[in-house]
Amino acid sequence: MVNRLFSIATLILSFYFAYKYRYRVINAILGRRWLRKIGISIAMQIPMIRDRVLSTVLQPNRPQNS
Repeated sequence: MVNRLFSIATLILSFYFAYKYRYRVINAILGRRWLRKIGISIAMQIPMIRDRVLSTVLQPNRPQNS
């Protein structure tokens, strides 16, 4: 019973600190090249994200710099 209570408290504290320092956690994760590649490949498999990124990158009426 005590072990289960301790585990739940630890889990709640972990989520609290992960949320509080979420930008530091994201920067630490994305600072690793292979984790960044995995994250981008997973994100690009989500149709909503992929469509938004590709529509931004491949705009048909974008002016050309000559």
